[in-house]
Amino acid sequence: MSGSERAGSGAEDLAAWRHEFPILGSTNYLISNSLGAMPRGAAAALEQYARAWAKRGVRAWDEGWWEMPVAVGDMVAPIIGAPTGTVTMHQSVTLAEAVVLSCFEPRGPRNKIVFEDGNFPSVQYLYGAQPGLRVASVPVERLVDAIDDQTLLVPISHVLFKSSFVQDVPAIVEKAHRVGALVVLDVYQSAGVLPLDVGALGVDFAVGGCLKWLCGGPGNGFLYVRPDLAQLTPKLTGWMAHADPFRFEPPPIRYAEGPFRFLNGTPSIPCLYAAIEGLRIIREVGVARIREQSVRLTERLLRSIDERGFPSITPRDAARRGGTVAVNPPDAEAISRRLLERNFFIDYRPGAGIRISPHFYNTDDECDAIVAEIAALAAGRPSLRATRH
Repeated sequence: MSGSERAGSGAEDLAAWRHEFPILGSTNYLISNSLGAMPRGAAAALEQYARAWAKRGVRAWDEGWWEMPVAVGDMVAPIIGAPTGTVTMHQSVTLAEAVVLSCFEPRGPRNKIVFEDGNFPSVQYLYGAQPGLRVASVPVERLVDAIDDQTLLVPISHVLFKSSFVQDVPAIVEKAHRVGALVVLDVYQSAGVLPLDVGALGVDFAVGGCLKWLCGGPGNGFLYVRPDLAQLTPKLTGWMAHADPFRFEPPPIRYAEGPFRFLNGTPSIPCLYAAIEGLRIIREVGVARIREQSVRLTERLLRSIDERGFPSITPRDAARRGGTVAVNPPDAEAISRRLLERNFFIDYRPGAGIRISPHFYNTDDECDAIVAEIAALAAGRPSLRATRH
């Protein structure tokens, strides 16, 4: 079936994409907030990489490899509402944030970093480890008030990874810019599942990755830099950021113009190949359609969870909810292990419980089955899946 034949509206049309993701045939895969299902075409892309290495050898660098960190970034750009040439690929969000941070040298009193206390720990570790910075980690409801004229950067998550709460980014950007601070928006839990326009939001930088909702596998972080900030000079740099890298000049570096300026060392080419098919599919399906399906399935999950009396920290307001539903029955961690044993793919996070993340390729039946299985395990009844088989 061609992509044009698959395209359409409604859950049935989206379900037609399921055969593009082989793992869906043998599992109940509801963990796209952690690792999106691998598209069938990713294996072919990795084979293409292997053929290029085997047959073209070092010539492959001149035949596309060198450009890939920017070319794949250009595939990410329309998904997040960024212009072409403003997104580069990096190993992880942590390193992408480190590139941003390296553009600044805190001087005087403007050395404060403000973020929500529910920010992803890796990001918190990075900023907390830097000498000369004052870090303020505050509850979400106090974030805007904590931004002041001593704030340098505000590195925040668009969607909180535990609760799936969608932050009020415009309010944060407005306050930050009013006092002279810059915003680094982590879109890892929104890119590919929520419509996103970094230009309209006015953020200065955005970081994210293809690992989760973009179905691109690990090693594919990305960095967006607002066009008018493109002349910044990152101190976390390397030879790919040089204006003429093959001259192998001694320091100081002469920075390249354009997106290469924000690269550093040699990129992980196999990871970039792996990302291409997922990005193609997400763009073809369309994030607006994905969001519609996500809202419908997460509402279905929440209704079922509420009917059984299980607690959940996930927002009920769809406008404030990302793509994940957390459910926290008694002994949630033990139940999560048993679910994985039964090929229900979810994860567990302290303070949140079991995280369930349906994507566009998931179905009503899969959402119903996971809640029923959790209820059976919580009640000490035999596994429903084991009973059926």
